[in-house]
Amino acid sequence: MSYKIGIIGTGYVGLVTGTCFAETGNNVWCVDIDKEKIAILKKGKPTIFEPGLERLLKTNIEEGRLFFTTSLEEVVLNCTLFFLCLPTPPNEDGSADLKQVIKVTEDIANLLKKNEIFEKRIVVNKSTVPVGTTNKLRNIFREIVPQAEVEVASNPEFLREGFAVEDAMKPERVVIGTSSDYVELILRDLYQPFVRSGNPIICMDEKSAEVTKYAANSFLATKISFMNDLSRYCEIIGADIDKVRIGIGSDSRIGKRFLFAGIGYGGSCFPKDVKALIHSAEQVGVALSIVKAAQHVNEYQIKRFIKLIKKRFDYKISNKKFALWGLAFKPNTDDVREAPSFRIIDSLLEDDAIISCYDQEAMENTRKHYGDKLHYAKNPYECLENADALIIATEWNVFRNPDFQKIKSLMKTKLIFDGRNVYNISEIKNWGFEYYCVGRPAVIPTE
Repeated sequence: MSYKIGIIGTGYVGLVTGTCFAETGNNVWCVDIDKEKIAILKKGKPTIFEPGLERLLKTNIEEGRLFFTTSLEEVVLNCTLFFLCLPTPPNEDGSADLKQVIKVTEDIANLLKKNEIFEKRIVVNKSTVPVGTTNKLRNIFREIVPQAEVEVASNPEFLREGFAVEDAMKPERVVIGTSSDYVELILRDLYQPFVRSGNPIICMDEKSAEVTKYAANSFLATKISFMNDLSRYCEIIGADIDKVRIGIGSDSRIGKRFLFAGIGYGGSCFPKDVKALIHSAEQVGVALSIVKAAQHVNEYQIKRFIKLIKKRFDYKISNKKFALWGLAFKPNTDDVREAPSFRIIDSLLEDDAIISCYDQEAMENTRKHYGDKLHYAKNPYECLENADALIIATEWNVFRNPDFQKIKSLMKTKLIFDGRNVYNISEIKNWGFEYYCVGRPAVIPTE
């Protein structure tokens, strides 16, 4: 059946989730306090870059299934099913900041009370939150509007930036955390159109669902950190981490994904969720040693790469010009949150280096952060003019097969620091570049 759904928060998760729910025939109201963002979304223009999102957004607005508003009361009056898609940024101690989740829950409860809406309602938390949050939200409704029938459930998201629409429309699994047979029935029905190929809808208790989200991201972060840790060893002994990756990734017990060595993970999920899981475990006296090690390796990996760059110039980089290819934390997104590129930029600017950068989607978000401290090139080659070195921080496809002859003619020095192992070492040798990468032998021309 069709549902009337309220999406609270139009960030990455909220916008994609709401649009995809509308695509399967539901009526969806998306609410946000950012008036400018809502005005843009009403025109059918996405406020994030995500392949395939704009078409779905426009279609569902035009067909009258998708609405955007700044009024939470409008959503409460129209909907029976609410999804909390709110940010839970890390506090200084690594714990998740639940202020927005708590505040919105209180607001919904007060609006139900004000409008005397006491019939069955379901509030589903999609935000990444520590164990016990579902119970906290349930208690808020019991305290503010005890006469209302409000069920609270956990439904963690597993969207990959760059593939979020694909992941939302064809999820590998749907996790539902609830102790209510009624909620399970409704949410299974809601998600049924997305799992017609047979992927599972997994129902469990609320606490297990909350842990599942943190555990998934922390495990994937650990795979990345394992390879990055191993990359140091490969560099010292002259092995090739990419060949090692192929060798172990062919084992079905290990799998091929998240085994690429580089300059560390970033984005809005892995760094935050790893910290939050460590903090939550410490609160009950459990030291997650492996997760802590993954966090440490990730932090060290980017420092090691920056040190490599500076050491090559004898730590004298004042007025040296660096061309930086890639700003987003990964390809196919404009997200620069916790991006390794920003760590590189910050460190180089501290030593008065000159930076010219290019990214096909993340330039505007970078400009908002750095202003006129950087030069923003119109294309990859413009920022190479008279550069002392090229740094690759994001593995966009556009960087994979460049015109090496043109690169040589534009740069002052034929020097590349490849933080994503984009290039074939043999080809780089043939072009005569000095080349440093991650977990593979460096190329030092003898001429």
